[in-house]
Amino acid sequence: MRDTAEILKQVRKIEIKTRGLSNDIFAGHYHSAFRGRGVAFSEVREYRIGDDVRDIDWNVTARMRKPHIKIYEEERELTMMLMVDVSGSGNFGSGDKTKRDVMTEVAAVLAFSAASNNDKVGCLLFSDRVEKFIPPKKGRSHILMIIRTLLEFEPEGRGSSLVAPLEYLTGVLKKRCTTFVMSDFDTERSEDERLERVLGITSRKHDLVAIGVYDRRDGELPDVGLMEVVDAESGERVWMDSSSAAVREHYARVWNERRAEMAKMLSRSRVDAAEIFTDDDYVKELIKLFRRR
Repeated sequence: MRDTAEILKQVRKIEIKTRGLSNDIFAGHYHSAFRGRGVAFSEVREYRIGDDVRDIDWNVTARMRKPHIKIYEEERELTMMLMVDVSGSGNFGSGDKTKRDVMTEVAAVLAFSAASNNDKVGCLLFSDRVEKFIPPKKGRSHILMIIRTLLEFEPEGRGSSLVAPLEYLTGVLKKRCTTFVMSDFDTERSEDERLERVLGITSRKHDLVAIGVYDRRDGELPDVGLMEVVDAESGERVWMDSSSAAVREHYARVWNERRAEMAKMLSRSRVDAAEIFTDDDYVKELIKLFRRR
């Protein structure tokens, strides 16, 4: 583990970079980008042409025998939750940054954006279990503590699962919040059915946004001959002949198929999503996400 002085130096470096990005680039976008989050029920009124049918209150409609919709008003204080995957696969990176490095910087940008709006920020670290929960609070010192935790935290689990963390989130946070899930979504297919059900429940209660963080080598096997590949989460070791075009194509196809499956699952669950690669300019990808909403 790195010493305290090194950690503090890196925290400061990330603060300078990401706080500047938050102030210069995301000012004015944050508050309007996440429609439907941080709102409280106010009243009902009769439906008018042009109203969003998703806001219809069916109980009142049945009782009054006329369509009525729910009216919401924005709360003064909003809450942002950062759900960050700290499983073993996040330590991989074929370039200057690992996936976990990128997740940490993205989390810092989002946290400082929330702080500039005087909102609370919390954090949930997960692997194949809930590793650590940091309750939402305001203030620069709180955000710096979150960044430091992301940098130095050593998880107990090596695998990755979203089911338990999402269930924990819906149980511990009663108030609606904007939740960013940052992960490479390297989860087992065997939990897909349960995961989709939990995603649907969570996205109805909270404004859920998924940010997939990947490395190019996740889906591209280099042509270097016979090589040993180690699964960072399970520890399984497999020898591959990367000089074979068929092997490289199979490797890429399996990864892209799984990535597509997860994208469809998120879409069916009405979860907005973005993808960031470790060699990408994540600022551009975040701006695209903000503008789509």
